[in-house]
Amino acid sequence: MKERKKQRQSVPGYQKYTFKDFDTEFPNDEACLRFIAEQRWPDCRTMCGKCKAERKHYPVTGRKAFACDHCGNHIYPMAGSIFEKSSTSLRTWFHAMYLMGQTRCGISAKQIQRETGVTYKTAWRMFKQIRTLMSEDIRLEGSSVEADEMYVGGKDKNKHFHKRVDSGRPGKDSPKTPVFGMVERGGRVIARVTPDVKAKTLFPIIKERVLPSSTVYTDEFPVYGWMKLETHGYVHRRVQHQQNVYVMGDAHTNSIEGFWSLVKRGIGGVYHSVSRKYLQSYLDEYAFRYNRRDSNEPMFVSLLGQVSERAN
Repeated sequence: MKERKKQRQSVPGYQKYTFKDFDTEFPNDEACLRFIAEQRWPDCRTMCGKCKAERKHYPVTGRKAFACDHCGNHIYPMAGSIFEKSSTSLRTWFHAMYLMGQTRCGISAKQIQRETGVTYKTAWRMFKQIRTLMSEDIRLEGSSVEADEMYVGGKDKNKHFHKRVDSGRPGKDSPKTPVFGMVERGGRVIARVTPDVKAKTLFPIIKERVLPSSTVYTDEFPVYGWMKLETHGYVHRRVQHQQNVYVMGDAHTNSIEGFWSLVKRGIGGVYHSVSRKYLQSYLDEYAFRYNRRDSNEPMFVSLLGQVSERAN
């Protein structure tokens, strides 16, 4: 018999950068600091504030600084970044970023605490700061865009009586938090926490983020009809979920609903619950991963690239 070739399994991009690779590239704080400096100032050449000219800078032993090779004036690679004024080891920061970049469903601050050995307060602060790197201001450039809304929050029956909506005394956080999302088919996603799901709230998001003449696919939620998208240059197609119709030709919202599934399973399985105050940062985290799901660049490398881009 002819031997069958053993099929090679494709390795996801986020798994191509192993902890062994991380440990080799960033063995100590000095290596991490040099990486940040190289990212911000290629070849460590930048304008010297004292010489008023572009100079080569070299690391200063025992300090988180680089010195001008001409006058000795110091520059600080961590200034303006999420690492500024942090007493936590820079390698610990990188380790936390590696952990957050390697997971597909998210990782809790408690797990970061266990993995890195820092206090929970420190882990939470790093967790919060790293997620700021994942917020993106993008527009959807695809010609086919799906839009849908969802609600995040526990069920009334699982809440304490005074926090239930129908208790007669609704608590401050009793209503679920509305979220509006759009995804270009085969492309990127945008998810935003909104105060409500009224047409006057959702339409400006569509107008700002979706190119004119695009085809917008939605379900039968009346608000999408009230927007009158056709009068603004869009092609609007709807699918009737209430009639158990989920796909009609190329009209469906399966892509955005798949993203909602990732978010809900991640929040429920990893974080268990998220307050309205921090929900947007969690959505940014899931959108950041989703938008790079097919990238050959490891997620950790993408995160590191955001550090220099966001530094002041």
